[in-house]
Amino acid sequence: MQTVIERFFAAWSHTDAGSRTASIRGALSATATYSDPRSDGRLVGVDAISDYVGQFAANAPGWAAVVDSVDEVNGYAKVIVSFGGPGPDGKPMTQPGTYFAEIDDEGMIVALAGFIGV
Repeated sequence: MQTVIERFFAAWSHTDAGSRTASIRGALSATATYSDPRSDGRLVGVDAISDYVGQFAANAPGWAAVVDSVDEVNGYAKVIVSFGGPGPDGKPMTQPGTYFAEIDDEGMIVALAGFIGV
């Protein structure tokens, strides 16, 4: 069974907006926030976050986000993710990221902040 964190990052490779939003909706609270170095500030809500995640699939075709590890404590999680796929020369490339998530009592992500590297 996928965790909410795995479900959220699996959506990064969905090219279909409806499928991507449905997957994200199953992982985030309705008012969840998301931020990373490439987002334009904090994004709020499933639709805004899904639109942002959709840019990844559009700009990096064939790439995926794979959860490498999750360390959880008291409703918080440190998540290491590998973003990878074919580079401009066709050779595989990977970029790691570190995320910090807050999980609510219903098991949904309420806040997610990402950083480049591990």
